[in-house]
Amino acid sequence: MRTLRWSGLLLLAGLLSACRPAPDPAAQFRALLDESWAFLLRENPLTATYVGVHTYDDRLPSVTPADLARRDSFWAQVEQRLNAIDPAQLSEDDRITYDIFRHWLTHQRAVYRYRGYLIPITSDEGFHIALGRLPEWLVLRTEADYRNYLARLKAVPTYMAQHIALMREGLRQGITQPKVVLQNYTATITGYIVEDPAQSVFFRPFREFPPGIPDSVQQQLRAEALRVIREQVIPAYRDFLQFMETEYIPGARTTTALSDLPEGRAYYEHLVRYYTTLDLTPEAVHEIGRREVARIRAEMDSVMRRTGFRGSFQEFLHFLRTDPRFYARSADELLREAAWIAKQMDGRLPALFHVRTLPRQPYGVAPVPPHLQPRYTGGRYIPAPPASRTGAYYWVNPYPLDGRPLYVLEALTLHEAVPGHHLQYAIRQELTGVHPFRRWVSFSAFGEGWALYAEKLGKEVGFYSDPYREFGRLTYEMWRACRLVVDTGLHALGWTRRQAIDYMAANTALSLHEITTEVDRYISWPGQALAYKMGELTILRLRREAETRLGDRFDLRDFHEVVLRQGDVPLGTLERLVHAYIEQQAK
Repeated sequence: MRTLRWSGLLLLAGLLSACRPAPDPAAQFRALLDESWAFLLRENPLTATYVGVHTYDDRLPSVTPADLARRDSFWAQVEQRLNAIDPAQLSEDDRITYDIFRHWLTHQRAVYRYRGYLIPITSDEGFHIALGRLPEWLVLRTEADYRNYLARLKAVPTYMAQHIALMREGLRQGITQPKVVLQNYTATITGYIVEDPAQSVFFRPFREFPPGIPDSVQQQLRAEALRVIREQVIPAYRDFLQFMETEYIPGARTTTALSDLPEGRAYYEHLVRYYTTLDLTPEAVHEIGRREVARIRAEMDSVMRRTGFRGSFQEFLHFLRTDPRFYARSADELLREAAWIAKQMDGRLPALFHVRTLPRQPYGVAPVPPHLQPRYTGGRYIPAPPASRTGAYYWVNPYPLDGRPLYVLEALTLHEAVPGHHLQYAIRQELTGVHPFRRWVSFSAFGEGWALYAEKLGKEVGFYSDPYREFGRLTYEMWRACRLVVDTGLHALGWTRRQAIDYMAANTALSLHEITTEVDRYISWPGQALAYKMGELTILRLRREAETRLGDRFDLRDFHEVVLRQGDVPLGTLERLVHAYIEQQAK
């Protein structure tokens, strides 16, 4: 009788279990996203502030080995839970977010596995420079906001010391930046070391206060800021400078390839997949690059003949690099020309985009800060946080003036400002009804691919009206094609730095200064340079597919809306979205 009773209870339990609804994949996924986002903001207070979450405004991230290990442990269990969710069971919107999150998460795990955190600088960037941009995008409205900012300034010595400890461990393990790319790198540090703390970039928020903060409090805050900057911030930068001069640069490795580091080949293969968002080998990317170089070179030869130049290709490059007519006579002239180009394109955007697609956030044109100019690229887009009281900026580098040719300025401007990075980035920031990860995560293959595609869009609305500017556009396209060859050559195929510089000099009209700084960038930032051309080639292929299938039904503005309206996505996801658009329009 007892056996029958237990059997009945077991049967009832089984029936109840069978009636219990299965876990909802969408609910599981969104809960995992929410938990991951909360963890990310808690562990990265600078990111939290940037995206408008002010809970942690009084602190800087901690990057001790214990913290890094703890974070990787968290992301490992997140990855395990993500693997248990079938993306096919999600809505299309959640599937897009799933693709984005998985790609981002895979990279977080890889950086820890391959010890990428031991190299927190590139040839022209670093944690110390990123920290120096904090005053530019902070939104300070109350006394409490200023107190939080002061607390962050007081944390700078610890933040610097932790990074120095990581880099010192990198020296011990032989995982460093190559010594050759660190020439003059200390100039990126010395700009923050000033005699008068009132001239420090960190003091800028204290020069003017918003209404509502009493004068007496303002004076107190200014005095405290001057003291903290003088006694803590500037000495922390001095310590970093001394470390770089006496330990890091002298002890940095003499090799250049990432594959020369422990597990370097595997890490580079991951970076190729991460930055292109495609499943490609370094060798496959290298061959794609060589084919693109040959194709673009034929177009450059044709444009060169249109100018009437009678010499060889190399003689034409020398002519472009040395004739004064192609260079601004002052930094102001260069910036005015860049601003004029940007405003011309502003007026032509409705021919390429539905007005509803365009973002609300404005942008300005400004020079690269002087202390960054010698090691910096020709231009860069600097986004603004959503709550910022300033717009985004298109930075133009006037140093050296004889290394910044005007014939490439249209292509540079269309890439960095509109319709390039400003549209791509601001539209992503203004997405509504999506998880915050969608507005925050970026992919170089998408963003840089779009920006390179945007350079070519200028041809469709009247830019590159003379052969020299068209040659400038082609030399920028050639530059990105050469990156496929040079980056993979440097990190996977045994190329030397000199070999890379010579290859770029032989195939582009870039100045020798820019070629050198660019090659050093590829050495110090492996894989990222592959994103531009691989992304552009994908967007161009998808556009051709849409034009062929849809014929008279194809509307370029619709196509651009499909590409941009979901924010940055892996290229495989973009292909799925465009194919769905084609099928819908073809009905």
